[in-house]
Amino acid sequence: LTMLTMVKGAVLAAFLTTTEYGVWGLLFISLGTLLLLKQVGVGDKFVQQDEADQRLAFQKAFTVEVAASAIVLVALLLAVPLFALAYGEPDLLLPGFAICLIVPALALQAPLWIFYRDMRFARQRTLQAIDPILSFVVTVVLAVQGAGYWSLVIGALVGAWASAIVAAAYSPHPLRLRYEKGMLRDYFGFSWPIAIATLSGAITAQVSVAAGDAVLGLAGVGAITLASSFAVYAERADQIVTQTLYPAICAVRDRTDLLFESFTKTNRLALMWGVPFGIGLTLFAQDMVDFAIGEEWQPAVGLIMAFGAIAAANHLGFNWAAFYQARGDTRPLAVVAGIAVVVFLLAALPGLILFDLNGYAAGMALAAAAALIGRLYYLRKLFPGFRFLPHAARAIAPTAVSAGLIVLIRVLDGGGRSAGQAAGELVLYLGVTVLATLALERRLLGEMIGYLRTGRGQATAPVVGAR
Repeated sequence: LTMLTMVKGAVLAAFLTTTEYGVWGLLFISLGTLLLLKQVGVGDKFVQQDEADQRLAFQKAFTVEVAASAIVLVALLLAVPLFALAYGEPDLLLPGFAICLIVPALALQAPLWIFYRDMRFARQRTLQAIDPILSFVVTVVLAVQGAGYWSLVIGALVGAWASAIVAAAYSPHPLRLRYEKGMLRDYFGFSWPIAIATLSGAITAQVSVAAGDAVLGLAGVGAITLASSFAVYAERADQIVTQTLYPAICAVRDRTDLLFESFTKTNRLALMWGVPFGIGLTLFAQDMVDFAIGEEWQPAVGLIMAFGAIAAANHLGFNWAAFYQARGDTRPLAVVAGIAVVVFLLAALPGLILFDLNGYAAGMALAAAAALIGRLYYLRKLFPGFRFLPHAARAIAPTAVSAGLIVLIRVLDGGGRSAGQAAGELVLYLGVTVLATLALERRLLGEMIGYLRTGRGQATAPVVGAR
């Protein structure tokens, strides 16, 4: 399902001009990052709590979600004309106000938390599938018909509201507003560091768009948006694994040994995907522009390559935040995010202004490195036995073999490239990566397959406790 979003971005790059894609980038990043402020951990807190009356617990969480949505909706409605004025793009007004209509739809999707907490993943994912599938179909059809960036706006609205209607219809608990004294304090104590971390990401995105538009124009914003979409897709695999595991680690949050085992194994699983995808994006970015999305995206090649490498590195210990959230200690999330945004402002922003997209890519790499260092510090505090270098080497080894082979072929060849040659190298890269991963991680993969076979149909806490 996540792949549909990435494919949608790549398909639209062929039907939309760089300027039209840049307009969507302004909308998506400017308003989308503000929209993320609503995701301040209300659902995570609902999963983490263990109240006796789960219907009441859900309705209290839903009340907090509605309140947060109302605040964000007002902020978005006020922000739309300000963004249009700041960027000098009056065309942002109508699609911007339209995107605001997504906010109440997201609040109505709250019943998905119930299936999530109960680890009824098949029902949860089935209902969640409505949004990306409908959004993909509507967006691509409208883009082919020449609707421009409106295809993205309408597709996002249709997907979000369809998912909201179905989620509300299938909710195990009635959607009611319930307030109890002290509940806001509990949610605020859990959520404010997550809000700070989200705000840090919003600052990075907003400043990137504003500076990109000022320095390079809408085409530059389009390049940043396209590269970011690939990086986000690379990270989604780890997010899916982490989110799936979260209810289980909440149930055993006082067992540090089980937490450590689940952290190392699930991070290794995610690295099997994240590192090959990120490095593959770096290796084949030029081919993608030459033989797929078009030469007008040539200025974005270096940025896509850099973001691929950054995405691969970001998977190291990526799921650390879920373990701190499960224990109710969310402050480290704010600290690490704050460090990253400071480095971004000191490095990536000046890099963009002075050296265009290449300087921006270098600055983003420094910000990612700072976040990785902070992440590793807190991992060592939570898990004193965690050894970073062996963990990283084991994850990188399969990709190092396949990437090294591709680089060697290109050095020895030295001639012009064709689409057939690029496709052959891609198949070789994927094949060698799979074989090397099977050879080096056979035991872990066998254990995971065993969990699937023995745990099918059971709502228990898998992936922990095995030896």
